[in-house]
Amino acid sequence: MTSEVDIARAAAENAARHSYGKLVAFLAARSRDVAGAEDALAEAFAAAIEHWPRDGVPDRPEAWLLAVARRRGIDAARRRKTGIEAQSHLMLLAEEMDAAKDAGDIPDERLRLMFACAHPAIDPGIRAPLILQTILGFDAATIASAFLVSPATMGQRLVRAKSRIRDAGIPFRIPERTELGERLGAVLEAIYATFAEGWSDPAGTDPRRRNLAAEGIWLGRLVAGLMPGEPEALGMLALMLFADARRGARRDGEGDYVPLSEQDTRLWNAALIDEAEALLRRASGMEGVGRYQLEAAVQSVHTARRLTGMTDWPAIRDLYAALAALTGSPVAAINQAVAMAEADGPRAGLQALEALAEDGRLAGYQPYWAALAGLQARLGQAREAALAYDQAIGLERDPAVRQFLQKRKAALGAA
Repeated sequence: MTSEVDIARAAAENAARHSYGKLVAFLAARSRDVAGAEDALAEAFAAAIEHWPRDGVPDRPEAWLLAVARRRGIDAARRRKTGIEAQSHLMLLAEEMDAAKDAGDIPDERLRLMFACAHPAIDPGIRAPLILQTILGFDAATIASAFLVSPATMGQRLVRAKSRIRDAGIPFRIPERTELGERLGAVLEAIYATFAEGWSDPAGTDPRRRNLAAEGIWLGRLVAGLMPGEPEALGMLALMLFADARRGARRDGEGDYVPLSEQDTRLWNAALIDEAEALLRRASGMEGVGRYQLEAAVQSVHTARRLTGMTDWPAIRDLYAALAALTGSPVAAINQAVAMAEADGPRAGLQALEALAEDGRLAGYQPYWAALAGLQARLGQAREAALAYDQAIGLERDPAVRQFLQKRKAALGAA
């Protein structure tokens, strides 16, 4: 029986990874009840875990889950609604059920759902987290850690946003081109956050993050295809491709972390880099420069090392300065300081980092402490560097990066 249970759980996990957002989007497209769609789908997955070990995994797990979720949704609608309101709601559900009778013809409504989550009626600060939860099924705690707020606060905000979609009747549609601008930022931010979550698990060992980088790139290609004249959509896709091109060089043969400056450029994916460069050139020929184009330009400078053997740190410093001025992001300021250390000397970089010390958002941000420790070590401040390394080690989730930081700290004593 154990093998049947394991097979069923693996099939359910696979369906969740590949189809969660598609099913939620389809279930919520007409009713606009995102929370109701999520609840119904959760019940469908629970039913799968109960029935599949006994009855076997269906040939079309996605269709099975959709059918069960639809029945749960109809039952819930009957309980909640009465009279004409119930009849109208159930007719919508029935229409959708008829449209999805062929399991292979479930339409992909994810892009429409993303733009609904980025509607002007939704608070700007919750749009990206809402897209991450509805499209990829991230829990509130995971999203909260990415956006530097408490899980309870994030959970409350997500609930309110979903209620807003339902109560305000926000349509699930791709906006007209004149409306795209105001919602594009939230959509791009959520897609890039999706990629970043997958990027943080380079070995692909975390089931929750597995394939998220590929999913982010897929969503990026979708949006770039929808808006080929939008430079930031092209810039974001280029940024993700530049990063993904280095995936094979981020770990050595023993699985140890390799920082960018020490990576073997022969292991970088030349085809992805060439595609990213082409996208960035297209974007540079259009009006306006935004965050993703600047970040992609930084990565372009880094990848030039495969041709020149050197890194143009002054160019990277200046690009990060422009990015920090544009966004006000402390992360951009950290990277600017690191580039300053390479271009202008470690003391200049350390002074720039220390100027950020009062920003409370950085207290739990590992790269800040790792950068601080590295520059203090270069300047012979071993005691201060050890304390900063302790902070970075305690905050790091990736075991390989944690071991790398521990080795750097140990080297302080050897020095």
